[in-house]
Amino acid sequence: MGRFAAVPLPAPATPEADQVPSLIPTSLRFIAVCALLASSAACADTTGSERENRQGVVWRAGPALPQPITNNAVAAIESDLGVAVFSFLGLDSTKVWDGITNAAYRWDVGSDAWITVAEVPGPGRLASTAQVIDGLIYLIGGYTVAADGQERSVPDVNVYDPASDSWSRGANIPLPTDDAVAGVWGDTAVVLVSGWHDDGNVPDVQIYYPSTDRWTSSTPIPGTPVFGHTGAVAGNSIIYVDGAAVVDDDPRFAIDRSSWRGDLSAGAIEWRSLGDHPGPVLYRGAGGTVGTLAVFLGGCENPYNYNGIGYDGNPSDPVRQVLAYSPASGEWRHLAAPPLPSMDHRNLGVAGGNVFLVGGMHEGQEVTDNVWYAAAEALLASIF
Repeated sequence: MGRFAAVPLPAPATPEADQVPSLIPTSLRFIAVCALLASSAACADTTGSERENRQGVVWRAGPALPQPITNNAVAAIESDLGVAVFSFLGLDSTKVWDGITNAAYRWDVGSDAWITVAEVPGPGRLASTAQVIDGLIYLIGGYTVAADGQERSVPDVNVYDPASDSWSRGANIPLPTDDAVAGVWGDTAVVLVSGWHDDGNVPDVQIYYPSTDRWTSSTPIPGTPVFGHTGAVAGNSIIYVDGAAVVDDDPRFAIDRSSWRGDLSAGAIEWRSLGDHPGPVLYRGAGGTVGTLAVFLGGCENPYNYNGIGYDGNPSDPVRQVLAYSPASGEWRHLAAPPLPSMDHRNLGVAGGNVFLVGGMHEGQEVTDNVWYAAAEALLASIF
């Protein structure tokens, strides 16, 4: 039926408590830089022109993707062979249903071009997430679009092994979900937060444990269920912002401007509202964890489906913004943004001390092949 009606779903069952991940210590260099968030002196005297200069030197252009692609799932991995960045699935520059692809690409950082790798099994899809645990990439969820416009949320968990360029299958998502926030908790579990299921948004939080190939349910979100929200898991905290809510109006979808924090313990989550975040709304921005911070990049203020045209009929355009939230201090700060505004992302790739933004849409709903990357320390030091 697509995104035209909301169907309420029951709250998930109490999670199992025998699968509690242990946290991996964060780099001391990152901790030192992140401490800047607690110091207003670090940004008190920064002028607008100084900010622009700072932003211009933090982000660098990588080699272009083999084709323009948006709404792709992105991951980065560091191994003995170096750092590799991956792009899976997404939509090509046609921005129509049959432009949805199952293509997969790899860039070995330091090389001058991307290469094509084994395509994702099954049909192409949108709004999936890619998360890395123990050298494997877990490509989770998403939705397919048929010629008649029908959309279907898929339960797929596809597992990619970069070492062998091969795919295997994980346990299906109990409640198939797309356009959800996801992140890795303690390097052992993937947390999937809210999102869309076939006919409506859901409040469910689902946690996947690759070591046992099992899913459990956790504490549902207390706020309005949304899709296209932006978020990350930083330490023991899930942070997400905004997203599109179902409303009793025309159009049927509107931005729910909000910020939420969930603190994980033994598989359960204690949720609390963070109120409004600084800056514009971040619908379909790129989320990721950099050092000890949850980072939110790009996005737009007008919710849309997959072609960049808002549900209200107006074209959507991206914002040029990077926000960071520190669970330790509870503070928001701005970081240096890439040179061009962008939206229609899923997640950032973070590995080897670098942050990667791959594909997306620029102004005018232009699907791009641009790739940007920044040294994590330089990005964190750009706080203003």
